[in-house]
Amino acid sequence: MKKTILIFSILSISLLVLFKLSKYQLIKGDLAIEIILACIAVLFFGIGVILNKKVSNRNSEKALLKIDHQKIKELGISKREYEVLQAIESGLSNKEIADTLFVSESTIKSHVSSLLIKLDAKRRTQAIQIAKKLCIL
Repeated sequence: MKKTILIFSILSISLLVLFKLSKYQLIKGDLAIEIILACIAVLFFGIGVILNKKVSNRNSEKALLKIDHQKIKELGISKREYEVLQAIESGLSNKEIADTLFVSESTIKSHVSSLLIKLDAKRRTQAIQIAKKLCIL
């Protein structure tokens, strides 16, 4: 968090310095407004490239985590239960999951109960945390 604040502070200060220099150069008459705007555009382009690299690195880290299918079999999680677990991870309610999978809400409740037992969890959120720790999500 401190690193993020520091980076944005440095960017803000550099942007302010650039604006002050551009104002000085504009008053002095040495630079055209187009050059000043081009410098600002290049600065923001650089910021965009840096932020894009950070986001793509996070996504690639997530892609590197492989799902442990063997662990799913060891826990005895069925294909339908796994679909329900993925839907829970997406934040869907039992009714929304039931509508998505074309089953009744009581069927989803029984799948959720079974998942909680198999993952040794007390709540849905805890089940998701355990599943991520076990690399099955």
